[in-house]
Amino acid sequence: MSFRSTPQETEVMPPGIPFIIGNEAAERFSFYGMRTILVVFMAQYLHFMDGGGGRALSPNQAVEYYHQFASWVYFTPLLGALIADIFLGKYRTILWLSIVYCIGHAALACMGSYGNSPWWLGAGLLLICLGSGGIKPCVSAHVGDQFGKQNHHLLSRIYNWFYFSINFGSFFSTLLTPWLLEKHGPHWAFGVPGVLMAVATFMFWLGRHRFVHIPPSGSGFFKEAFSREGVVAFGKLVPLFVFIAVFWSLYDQTGSSWVLQAEQMNLHFLGIHWLESQIQAVNPILILVFIPLFTFVIYPWMNRVFLLTPLRKIGIGMALIAASFALTTLIQTWIDAGQRPSIGWQIVAYVIITAAEIMVSIVGLEFAYTQAPKAMKSWIMALFWLSVWGGNQFTAQVNRVIDIPSPGVAQFEQATAKLPADWQTSPRNIVLPGHDGVTGTDDDLIARCQQGRLESLEIPGREIFLAAASRIEARTKDGFPSKETAREIIGDAKDPWGNPLVYDLIDSSHSRISSAGPDRISKTQWDLGVVVEKVSGDALSSQDTWLGRRKAALGIHEKPAAAGFTRTEFCGGQSKLEGAAYFRFFTWLVLATTLLFIPFACFYRPRTYLHD
Repeated sequence: MSFRSTPQETEVMPPGIPFIIGNEAAERFSFYGMRTILVVFMAQYLHFMDGGGGRALSPNQAVEYYHQFASWVYFTPLLGALIADIFLGKYRTILWLSIVYCIGHAALACMGSYGNSPWWLGAGLLLICLGSGGIKPCVSAHVGDQFGKQNHHLLSRIYNWFYFSINFGSFFSTLLTPWLLEKHGPHWAFGVPGVLMAVATFMFWLGRHRFVHIPPSGSGFFKEAFSREGVVAFGKLVPLFVFIAVFWSLYDQTGSSWVLQAEQMNLHFLGIHWLESQIQAVNPILILVFIPLFTFVIYPWMNRVFLLTPLRKIGIGMALIAASFALTTLIQTWIDAGQRPSIGWQIVAYVIITAAEIMVSIVGLEFAYTQAPKAMKSWIMALFWLSVWGGNQFTAQVNRVIDIPSPGVAQFEQATAKLPADWQTSPRNIVLPGHDGVTGTDDDLIARCQQGRLESLEIPGREIFLAAASRIEARTKDGFPSKETAREIIGDAKDPWGNPLVYDLIDSSHSRISSAGPDRISKTQWDLGVVVEKVSGDALSSQDTWLGRRKAALGIHEKPAAAGFTRTEFCGGQSKLEGAAYFRFFTWLVLATTLLFIPFACFYRPRTYLHD
């Protein structure tokens, strides 16, 4: 059956647009639904999926893996663009890769039911990377393909509505999936987005007779890509995409570091107790408000003051995202001082970063399409999305570098691999070698195991740390003491290797007492210490939550220690860039990038290409 291969000669909206918009809303529900809960799932749920014997991830590791996934979702658009532009065309590429996408969601929903959950997680995320990433440049270019010269003036409006549909779907999924995860567990939380992806695929198939099907270019793609015109367009756009990559490095942390920050804030706002992941719903609802506001009010007003070109919009957006991270840095300084600020402050940061998104992401997407030669539309769209890959890769690598590994966990896994098969049936204490690499010496670690799980880790010289923790707890009534007061409380206490004990206030309910450990070098994997948590009765896992029921089924009973404190001994596992210093680093990064963007924008000369 043949399909229309050229746009209709009309001045109104093309007939296939409603199917694209509906498909995009459902697809974005599925993607943002699973991505919203990914960091929380990896940090709090994953190690309880297979009998509770798995290894918990540190916050830096969860953030790193989240951004690795987010980055590769935006690398595979290169593959999808090549398939669409050379072999299959956009429509068939979107349809077939959407089926791969659905299989990926099914794999996530199977975690904990069959086989090894980390394997299912990796397989599911890989398939979603191929499916979601592969269709991404094709969908955005497919929108532009529906327009001809008579109605191309509607292109800006439809890209705004295209973005509107994205955020319409993501708003509801961001509210729903964290609730599904908490109340009904990972199977429902990952399964429902999978169902919506299947709906999206079906809706796209229904519109097949309404679409303009631009045929693949075949070898013509290479001819235009390596022509003088194609090389010039490529060379002009790549630096722009590098600047936009820095934007994505910060923006996508709303799903990682901002979620972890929200855990430390007062989540009661407007009479509602929010889940930390649900705060991300502020972004799509603001998008729904901001798109018409910017289109019909802010942009026209700014254009009366000065000529508002696409590159000037992007530059203003870069400055705005710097302001949003400056605010999160300020919020984190309050948290580092033991305060518990209202989540309303982070919502203000969401307002600023959403305005930045309007001016960088939407404008950049449309600008990239118009600057791409006709046979390279999907390819240039893929390069635009590759900027998201670059930004998330940068964030992932920063979190990998600053993460301090825990040798106790790694050695525990090595030691248990050598034990008899029945070692999981009874409690065990396993002696692990310390810094000197041999057991039977003063720096040994002791792993206390229960039913195959690492229940706790006992560190050398623990009596010294626990005694200091007791003195801190005795002075903690309304809140943990400041660093200055804690120095007086701890005094000149030292660990067995002569290192002084160091007190750090993490947030309003956590403090840390640590030392440089047997290697006498701070911020390494051999740092030793104890984290003290002030626990209230309503903070414990409840039978009303899936995680509470799961822990009870595994025989894990959480009870606070005397005086309402719990203590967790650790060896390594910390971060080289903690608290406000982390957010400050990214604030300075985007400020420097904005300053470099200004001369680039001044020298760029745009050229627009549209289909006949």
